[in-house]
Amino acid sequence: MSTSPPAKTTYPLFRTLWQIIWRTLVLAVIFLVVFIATYIHSGPKINLADYRKTQAQATYLYAQDKGGKEIPIARLHGEENREWASLNQIPVPLQNAFISLEDKRFYDHHGADWIRTIAALVKYRGSQGGSTISQQLVKNLTARNQSTASRKLQEILLALNLENNYSKDQILEAYLNTIPLGYSCYGVKTAAARYFDKPLSKLTPAECASLASITKAPATYNPIQHPEKNRIRRNECLASMRKNQMLSEQDYQAAILEPVQTADISVDTHKRYDAFGKVNNYFVDTVIDSVIHDFMTHYHLSKVEATRRIYNGGLRIYTTEDPDIQASLEHVYENRINFPKKKVSDKSIQSACTIMNYDGEIVATVGGAGKKKVNRGLNRATQAVRSPGSAIKPLSVYSPAIEKGIIKSPDTKLRNYALTVNGKKWPQNFNGSFGSPGSYVTTQYALAQSLNTTAARLARKLTTKYCLQFLQTHFHLSTLVTSGHPSDNTLSAMAVGGMTKGVNTQDMCAAYCTFGNNGKYISPHCYTRVTSYNGKHVYLENKSDSEQAISKHTAHMMNKMLQTVVTQGTGKGCGVKGFNTYMKTGTTSDVKDKWACGGTPYYCAVVWLGYDQQATIPSPRNGQNPAAIIFATVMNSIHKNLPHRGF
Repeated sequence: MSTSPPAKTTYPLFRTLWQIIWRTLVLAVIFLVVFIATYIHSGPKINLADYRKTQAQATYLYAQDKGGKEIPIARLHGEENREWASLNQIPVPLQNAFISLEDKRFYDHHGADWIRTIAALVKYRGSQGGSTISQQLVKNLTARNQSTASRKLQEILLALNLENNYSKDQILEAYLNTIPLGYSCYGVKTAAARYFDKPLSKLTPAECASLASITKAPATYNPIQHPEKNRIRRNECLASMRKNQMLSEQDYQAAILEPVQTADISVDTHKRYDAFGKVNNYFVDTVIDSVIHDFMTHYHLSKVEATRRIYNGGLRIYTTEDPDIQASLEHVYENRINFPKKKVSDKSIQSACTIMNYDGEIVATVGGAGKKKVNRGLNRATQAVRSPGSAIKPLSVYSPAIEKGIIKSPDTKLRNYALTVNGKKWPQNFNGSFGSPGSYVTTQYALAQSLNTTAARLARKLTTKYCLQFLQTHFHLSTLVTSGHPSDNTLSAMAVGGMTKGVNTQDMCAAYCTFGNNGKYISPHCYTRVTSYNGKHVYLENKSDSEQAISKHTAHMMNKMLQTVVTQGTGKGCGVKGFNTYMKTGTTSDVKDKWACGGTPYYCAVVWLGYDQQATIPSPRNGQNPAAIIFATVMNSIHKNLPHRGF
């Protein structure tokens, strides 16, 4: 009987695959070990010397006075707020208090406490816990504090590298000078002054433990706002110090019984030690936000790192502010001069204003009415985005219509009759009419009277897509919604300003400058350069982009037509005395936003007015747009002593 030959076994194939996989894994492990060893033993990834150099230096903002002299307008942090203390100036009990609470084996490990790390891996799956003082220093200096396992691994590697390049004393000194302790205090020296109104050398052991107790959560454990929570954690700290032989039994008993007295939380004390004690104006806020953005963009910094560089970097920031114009604008806004008096639901009306010259420089800005109470709060000039109403028409339909030759002169006739949209007539004009089939008006009249019907017909003829692209590419409005649903690719958005999000005063001011600047668009900027304290290094330089957004012919025609708005149109009586003034007002269909955008041969200004929580704006008895009234109040004030000039 014949038998078939035995089938060939496949085990050698599996064995070969397994050998390949095993060797690959071994090589990967070797590569990883070599990489980690090289990383740890390479040069410092974090330069502590750089941080120390910048900690004790104030950043100054400058503006030019009328004589061209640079004068300081703001001082950020510096010695009083981020003053560095060398380790021999920091009392040993204070050092021990932080070590006892945060890292008992600080002097025994090499950057990572593996006992605590393994415990944290088991308990929290590596997302939190177990951080040594070296790891916390890494977090404080890099802002890499997301709760993820990968972040934890990177943090450990940086801490190991840190300890390989610096001594324990250097690391502890940097940690105690950079740790956030609430009330804008970074470091123990400013915290001692803020909480106890004392120099470091005068702190008692109980006060040392009190400061160390804040670290866990400054908002929860600071001794001024939460004395009882701080006391409980303070006693835990003192007990730990005694257990670790950092405090004698006698000193421990005295510290436990000591009634810790915090400093008076008065305005004066707050101003002396709080980085934000002095409330800066909205212009300074705008500059800070702009420089932070540019540091993030040009140097790929996190927001926290960019902010730290400004407040602690000893920088010199040269701004475009005109101090006199800023003061005039603030006077009008703080005192609500010529503002509507009526309140809605006990809320006063709000407003924002941006003023620019024709070099793209923001010379003044205010982001709210009334006395400014906080630093870097809501800045409505840049952060509040609201529908512009008819103020969008010169940008979205009239300028492109002139550019395309649809409008050839101010006398070009436009049909004053509503469209049929979804079987209904749309839109209505300000007086509630839809116009009529045989009604034709001049372009100048349609613009001065802000007719919605003519704007809607122009938008449809141009197409809303073209209008939207024109706004985006020619006038660079940054808050347009160009895709998705809903978007601004609609007749409502392009013809009457009913936008998905809206616009802000800064973008609108830059766009309207083109009508007084021969059609040139210059990107708005609030500073010219940022340098080191001695000027040797220029970190940022603002060279604004300039482009011909619209032709000179279009700009001149728009300028002339918009001048009729203040002589016979919706902004009648709100021009600047003694100067030709172009303007366009805007009102949303629900009367919840009012705008006035325009300029003189000297300056362009944009005013928005409304409520933070939208509500109908009361109309003045004379029927004028209240935003136009504020425009006139501000612009007349800053033009008082200026010589006559034409466009």
